[in-house]
Amino acid sequence: MSLNAPPLRDVHEERGANFTEFGGWEMPVEFDSIRAEHEAVREDVGIFDVSHMGQLEISGPDGCELLDGLTSNDVARLDPGDSQYSTITAEDGTIIDDTVVYRLPDRDGDRVYLFVPNAGSDEATADRFRTHRDEWDLDATVSNETNEYGMVAVQGPEAPDAVAEAADDARTIDTLNRFEATAVPFDGVECWTARTGYTGEDGFELIFPAEESETIWGSFADTCQPCGLGARDTLRLEAGLLLSGQDFHPEENPRTPYEAGIGFTVSLDTDFVGRDALAEQHETGVTEKIVGFALEERGIARHGHEVVADDETIGTVTSGTMSPTLDRAIGLAYVPVEYADPGTEISVRVRGRTKKAKVEPIPFIDTV
Repeated sequence: MSLNAPPLRDVHEERGANFTEFGGWEMPVEFDSIRAEHEAVREDVGIFDVSHMGQLEISGPDGCELLDGLTSNDVARLDPGDSQYSTITAEDGTIIDDTVVYRLPDRDGDRVYLFVPNAGSDEATADRFRTHRDEWDLDATVSNETNEYGMVAVQGPEAPDAVAEAADDARTIDTLNRFEATAVPFDGVECWTARTGYTGEDGFELIFPAEESETIWGSFADTCQPCGLGARDTLRLEAGLLLSGQDFHPEENPRTPYEAGIGFTVSLDTDFVGRDALAEQHETGVTEKIVGFALEERGIARHGHEVVADDETIGTVTSGTMSPTLDRAIGLAYVPVEYADPGTEISVRVRGRTKKAKVEPIPFIDTV
C-alpha cells in the first residue's frame, strides 16, 4: 500500500531527513540526530512537521451536541479560541483515540469545531461521527479536512520568541495563554495558531492551508532546528505523554482514561458514549494503572517487555527509551495498583534478562 506523503516531503528530503512509516504516512524520523534535535527543543527551539495528524471539522446547529456526545470532555464550555485535550471512548469507557478539540470562530451563527485525531484515524473517526449523527438525528456537518491542511509544531523555551519573530503581528502571540488559539498571519498566510504541543515545553502548533506549507516552514528555517518523529517520541515520553496505538490501543490494549492517567479529560457531568462505564470505574477505582519507571541496571526497556515483581509477570511495558535529558532508561507500563506507588521496586525483562527498576512519578521532567 502506498503511503501518504506530507506536503513538505521533498523539502525534508533535500534537508537530508531519514523517513519512517507512521499511521500510513511517510514522515521524517530524523534530520541530524535524535539527541541533537531533542536537546534543541529542551534548551532552545525546534520545529516538527506534524501534517500527518488528522483534521476533522464539525459545524452546523447540532455540532456541539455531536462532539459532546462522542468525546469525554465538556465541549460546550469552550469559547471561540479555546481548545481542550479529550478522548473518544467506546461504550465500555475504553479509549478509541485521544484528540485536541479547538473551537473556531462561529460561522453563519453556528459553532464550528476542529479536532485533531491521531495519524491514520481520521477517516474511521469521521465515519464514527457521521454514523452517530445520523443515528441521533442531529443537524451537523462532519468534514475530513486532513489533506487540506498542513500542521507544524514549534517547541522549546525559545518558541515564543521564534513564533513572535516570524508572525506578521508579534503582539498577538504575546497574548496567547496555554490552550488558547487564534488566527495569526505568517508571511501573509493565515494560520490557526494554538499554544499547545506534545513535548512538555512551551510552544505553538500552527494549522494552515496545505499549499502554503513551504511558506510556513520557510518562516522558521533560520531560527528553528528541524526535528523528526524520533525526537518527538523521546520528548513526549520524558513528559509522560501518551502515544496512541502504543500506550493504549482499542483492540490490543484497551484502556480507560482513568487507567491511562488522563482522568482529567473526563467530565462526568456530560452525557457521552462510555460515560456510564467511566462513572462506575470512577466510583469503584481501577485495578491497574499506568506508571513511569526507570531502570536501575544497564539496558533499555521497549514496548512489549514484561514487567515482573515477586517472581510473577505483573504487566507490560508500553513505551521505553534512553532519556537524552536524564541519561537513563525510562518507560511507561500498566501494573496492578498495589505496585503503582513511586519508589516501588519492580523488574523488567530486557532481551531475556531481568533488570531492576523502580516506579517513578510522571512526568519524568518538569513541564510547562
